This record gives sequence, structure tokens and C-alpha cells, in this order.
Amino acid sequence: MAGNSSRRGAVRKGKKGATVGSGGQRARALAGKGPTPKATERKGHPAARRAAAAERRTAAPNRRPARGGKSGEGPELLVGRNPVAEALRAEIPATALYVAVGIDSDERVTESIHLAADRGLPILEVSKAELDRRTGAILHQGVALQVPAFAYDELRDLLDLVAQSTVTPLLVALDGVTDPRNLGAVIRSAVAFGAQGIVIPTRRSAGVTATAWRTSAGTAARIPIAQVTNLVRALKDCQKAGMQVVGLDADGDTTLDEFDYASEPLVIVVGSEGRGLSRLVGDTCDTRLSIPMTGRAESLNASVAAAVTLAEFARQRRLG
Repeated sequence: MAGNSSRRGAVRKGKKGATVGSGGQRARALAGKGPTPKATERKGHPAARRAAAAERRTAAPNRRPARGGKSGEGPELLVGRNPVAEALRAEIPATALYVAVGIDSDERVTESIHLAADRGLPILEVSKAELDRRTGAILHQGVALQVPAFAYDELRDLLDLVAQSTVTPLLVALDGVTDPRNLGAVIRSAVAFGAQGIVIPTRRSAGVTATAWRTSAGTAARIPIAQVTNLVRALKDCQKAGMQVVGLDADGDTTLDEFDYASEPLVIVVGSEGRGLSRLVGDTCDTRLSIPMTGRAESLNASVAAAVTLAEFARQRRLG
């Protein structure tokens, strides 16, 4: 029959007359197209847009500049009036200053604008909404400084620096402190109480992010920060350089009241927020130091413990 012919253009006769065959197109149209894609994989779907935005946020760089050494992957925005002013005073590398239109200016904003202008940096006026978008809606106080990726100092350079210092060397090392706000607070205390440098591990540790910078109130520009691949090896290098390594440990064998090495070259090691010092780091310490407390609290926050210890050492050194 003509209607069953495989010849192209074959016709089938019926009551309404001859009609052209489909050539199999209807059958192919009924074939399945596979499983329905996930919502996050469908172009234009709200879930796909949210996933893409999340990916862009996680891909954002998380380090900012210092004096030289290993660096992060790209620029980011340093926000807040104190951090921006401190960074510009320290003449850290920067590429632009953003100022929100219509903000209430104070001496820090005015100083930041003057310092940026003196360095020939672009000063860009943007709306508050635009600055919110660029900073991820974190508290920016109307100013943001675009800076290159953070570049950490090398440990050997830090040890050379403290060896040449006219004051007794004092470093702070962090063992697994993952909260950038704690890192920023430790940096601020280290600068306030006379430490000459910070040592942090590359893995399982907070880096000097914009959050850490903001918490440090910009004081990260005033102290060298070394990043090391192996903290235990770094502490042993400090010991070889003649420094005592003191770990803060709630179960330490010596209390802060009993410790009498405050006039010696020291490295204070602060453990993580949860588990404290790791086993290998604890075994490397020359002394494990506890902070006397009333017993109503089991332990102190990592940054608070560092501040208390640094303040006591600074007091002893002033008196000694």
C-alpha cells in the first residue's frame, strides 16, 4: 500500500483524499528526552541563579597584601574606616578607594581620601547600594579599599628580623585557629603588647581575610605575618634560633602566675577554638602554660587567652 511505502512523499488514500505521510517524524517526536535536569542545572531557573551566586562568593579571593612572600589569588575589598585609614597610613599596596555617596564624613574618611589622593589612587564615589553589593553587605561604614592579594612573610625573614631587634623577641603562633575574627583580635593584641610577628599554618587555619583585617582594626599592616606549611617544624626552627616555645593549655603544667621566663625570647602558641593545642604541637612546646581562673568558666576564647597572656608578659617586661 502507498501509505506503508518507505518512498519519500508516499501518500495514503482515505475518505478525505490523499495526504502526505509524516516520514516517521511523529514517532520520533514521541521519543523520550531523558530525565528532567536538576533545578540548579536549568538555565534561568531561580535555583540555578542562587547556585551561581554562591559559587561566585566562594570563589572570591580571601587574602590581602603585606610586605612580600606567598600571596593569595586576587584582589579584594578591605572595609571599615579604621582598617582603611590604617592600611593607607602603612602604605600597603592598593588600587582604588571606594566612598559611598552621602555618608557622614569624619576625620578617618577625610584622612583616607587625602592619603589616597597623595598616592594617586583612584577615588570612586558609589552609591551605598553598590558598595553593599561589592562588599557582600558586610558593615563597611561607607568606605572600602581595593587591595591586592595578601602576601605573607617567610619565617626565616621573620626570625632574622627579631634577631636584629633591640628588644627581647616575642612571637605569637596560632595552631588551628579557624575563625578570622579570632585571628584579627590576636593580631590586634600582639601589636598592642609588643609582639614582633605572627606565625600561622597554611592548612586548617584562618588566613588574613578582609574579616581578619577589619577585626584587627587595620593593625595587620603594622606586624609581619608568616605563613608556614608545617607549624611543628616552624616551632623547632624558632627553638634553634634560641626561643622558648610556650603553649597555652588549660591543663598546663605551669600557671601564668608562676612563669618566670618573660624576659627570654618567646613564642606563644595559641590553640584552636575547640580542641586547643594539637598533640604534635603540644609535644613540641617547652612549657605548657595555663591561665588561672575562678573555675566558673572552663576555658577562654583563643583571642582572649592570647590577650591575657600578652598583657601579663608586657607587664613583666616593663617591670623587669
